[in-house]
This record gives sequence, C-alpha cells and structure tokens, in this order.
Amino acid sequence: MTVLTSRHPAPAHREPAGVDNRLVVGGAALTWRSLPTPTVPDPAAVLAHSAVHALAAARQHAVHGTELLLSTASRVDEAMRAELLEAGFTVGVLDDDGVHPDAPARSRAAEPGRLWLLTSGSTGRPKRVGHTLDTLTTVRADQPDRTWLCPYAPGTYAWWQVVTLSLTQPGQHLVVVEPDELDDWPSVAAAHGVDAASGTPTFWRRTLYRDADALARVPLRQLTLGGEPVDQAILDQLREVFPAARISWIYASSEVGASIVVHDGRAGFPVDWLDRETPGRPTLSVHDDELVVTSPYHGAGLAGPIRTGDRVQVLDGRVLITGRLDSDEINVGGSKVSAGVVRGVLAGHPAVAWARVTGRRAPVLGRMVVAEVVLAPADPASADTGAPDEAALVRWCADRLPEHAVPRRIRVLTDIPVKETLKSDV
Repeated sequence: MTVLTSRHPAPAHREPAGVDNRLVVGGAALTWRSLPTPTVPDPAAVLAHSAVHALAAARQHAVHGTELLLSTASRVDEAMRAELLEAGFTVGVLDDDGVHPDAPARSRAAEPGRLWLLTSGSTGRPKRVGHTLDTLTTVRADQPDRTWLCPYAPGTYAWWQVVTLSLTQPGQHLVVVEPDELDDWPSVAAAHGVDAASGTPTFWRRTLYRDADALARVPLRQLTLGGEPVDQAILDQLREVFPAARISWIYASSEVGASIVVHDGRAGFPVDWLDRETPGRPTLSVHDDELVVTSPYHGAGLAGPIRTGDRVQVLDGRVLITGRLDSDEINVGGSKVSAGVVRGVLAGHPAVAWARVTGRRAPVLGRMVVAEVVLAPADPASADTGAPDEAALVRWCADRLPEHAVPRRIRVLTDIPVKETLKSDV
C-alpha cells in the first residue's frame, strides 16, 4: 500500500490523545502519529481516494482545525460539487499526490474547527450539517482497550463516531476495511484481533447470511448496530452467535448526533425514557408518531426540538423505530400499515435473512403491501431443509398481522442489497 507524502513540517498544534493508537488499513499497520499530514486548502471539501487518505484528512483537521467536509467521490455528484464550489469550498480528490483542487466560485474566510457532514439523503438530496470534533465525540468516559472494526464510508456520521473514539481515547485501535474487503471482513478482523465492531443491521445480516461460521471466529466483546431500524430478530441472531458479548443499538443522525443507546438486547427503548430531562443528555419525545429529539450533540443551528422524520410505535412498554415517515406508512383501503412492523414479522421467520416491505398501487384498495426477502442458507443440521415458498411466508404473516397488512406478493432475492452507507432501502 502506498501512502501520502507529508508536505508539512511536524505540526505545531496539539496532537489528539489517541495519536499512538494502532491503525490497520489495507493490511498495513500504522498509527495516527505515523500518518502523513497532507496540505489541505481551507475551507475544503476533500474526496478521499481511499481509507488511508480519509484518516490522514481527519488527523489533519484534528491537529490544524481546517474547515473540512470529508466524503468519497461517489457520494458527491456534479450538482453537489457545484453547490460546494458556490458555497466557497475548494473541492478536490485527496490521493498519494495530495489534493487535486477545483477552486471555489467565490473566496470566503474559513471557519476554524468546523466539520461538515453530508446526510445520507434518505429524505431526498443529501444536505450539509455542521459539527465540530467535540460535538461528534460522544464517547467521553474511559473505555476498556479495544480494537474496533470500521466498515463505514469515510465522512459519514457513523464513520466519524468510530474515528473520533480512536482519535480521542488511548487504547482504542482501528482496523479499517475498504469496500472491496467487506465480504471477507471477518477473516480480516480475526487476523488483526478485532474485538469490537460497529455496523448497520444490513451489515450484520449480510455477514450472517454469507458466512456465519467466519463471524463466530471473530473474538467480539462489543457489537454495535445503528443507522437503520433495529428489530428483535437481528438482535437475537447476534446474541446466539455471541452469548457473552455486549450488544448495543444506537440511534444517531447527522442532525441530532448519538441520541439513544440501548444495551438490554431488546428492540426499541423503554417508554419511560420519553420526555425525561437529564442534564447533558438528549430528551426524547413523540409527536404524531414521529420521534422528536432535543440533543446537546446537535448540528450547527439545530438547537431545540428536532423532528427526525422517523416513525415510532409504542408496543409492550417499548418505543420501536419502524422507519421513515415518508415511506413507512402504507395506506391500504383506508387502513394504515407500518412497513417496518411487517418487515419485523418477516425477519422473525427463521428462514428469512433479510426483508424489505413497500406499497404498490392496486385497484380498489389504492395500495397493497408487497415484500422482497432473502432466505437464510439451509441449516444442514436441521431436519427441515426445505425453503419456505411464497405461500408459506404469506401464512406466517397472516398468523401475526391483521388481514390488510399481510403482503400480497413476496419476491425472493438471491443476495442482500446494500448501499455504500451499508444500508438497504428499507
């Protein structure tokens, strides 16, 4: 692996506390201190060529406070590039030769210490949300020494969560996997002693689907899920593989930061957390079935209650996050159906590895519920080796859902779809 050539003398600013933590990138063992310090314009939108370039840009910001938006080229289309140039950012790819810049449409003074994130675009086009390293650093208590897997796309909120943990806390090491290593990440993780990993539910489902035995060989003590609705099925599947590990799910977004952390192995969070005001902690509320968060870790200009756009359901003393408001609700002949609830029922079938539920136009009813599933590999030790057909899955749903919520069509896919953000369109 080649790395950047430093164009600076040794930085005169204070190094972050985790500067000597170990980094493994592309099979090469580094530390934050040994990363080169690239020359970065200020302000800059840096499109990292690879994981090591992204880490170098993060350290450069931590040391120098350069106003920075960090992403990958694939997440910045021509319209977004033009928008960034108009907003005064120099836009350029960072590779081994440094930044290859496009000059902004207009010059402006940089805002020291400002970090910009691009949202995932789940509500339309991605938008910019301002943060600082301080507002992105939400793990502040001393942690046991761990080696974390970082599978996220550079510059996303989840990526910064893992990166700031390693930058700010001694003993928090990183093993970074590139996109072409994702299908084989358990072997990479086992080889480098990874004992903590953070990923979306889709990330964990794909791993279980592709090679559950390889996953079981990774000595994980901490598993974290976030970025998508977390249902009971995936929590139970991970608990079966890692009975002694701590399994956590986190609700976080670019707008409100990390707002909910649950360690009890159950989907959702306790209903008595609602409207609880605790200094230094987010306040959670529900208005018109929408999660509302007031958070000390919010993005710039987003103080106060923020409507998250996420739909919730209160069930058996738990507040469940079922999906996006604009896509979760399906109106079937005047009856409302939560796509997330139906998805959870399908995911609870022992032969289903992944499910997506949507609405489709239908005569008379207006919309009907349809689904796509990926079936889990057959268990050779099981006496029942037959895969369920569409009729069997429909019956499974009919036994657990009201009639209008039962999928009318269920299509079987051969692999779990995933985007660069490690999410599925669910």
